Amino acid sequence: MSVRKIVTYPSEILEAECKPVQIFDKKLAKILNDMYDTMIEFDGVGLAAPQIGLDQKIAIVDIDDDTGTIEMINPVILETDGEQVGPEGCLSFPGLFGEVNRPSYVKIKAQDRKGKYYTLEAEDFLARAILHEIDHLHGILFTSKVTRYLEEAELEGEEIE
Repeated sequence: MSVRKIVTYPSEILEAECKPVQIFDKKLAKILNDMYDTMIEFDGVGLAAPQIGLDQKIAIVDIDDDTGTIEMINPVILETDGEQVGPEGCLSFPGLFGEVNRPSYVKIKAQDRKGKYYTLEAEDFLARAILHEIDHLHGILFTSKVTRYLEEAELEGEEIE
């Protein structure tokens, strides 16, 4: 496992629609392991493949709760509900934070590292993190959803995606 370089804006891959994963092998497992190491090294709660320069529908989320690490391959949003406004940041936009309005509930269908399908429901901060990472796989950046940019002093004690 190794830490990979984070791709930062304005790299074109960050705004591209990613390709579905079709091969579930040791190479994919290594990518997922590297993504986890990279996310932890850079103090993130999620990471999408385009953020390490890969054009594939792969994302991980770990908000440091009982849920553990969620690996999402080829994720599809099945349902959303509610509304929440909260602070977000992004490893591809170092030092930039903003308030983003997102659903407070999400239900997704995705595949795990072995290709097995699963569904997952999430609320609140976990839903925010999952939706942020899935957006990355469609070339949608959080900056396109920011309602107000925040200063670091405003983030004191806040959980940030």
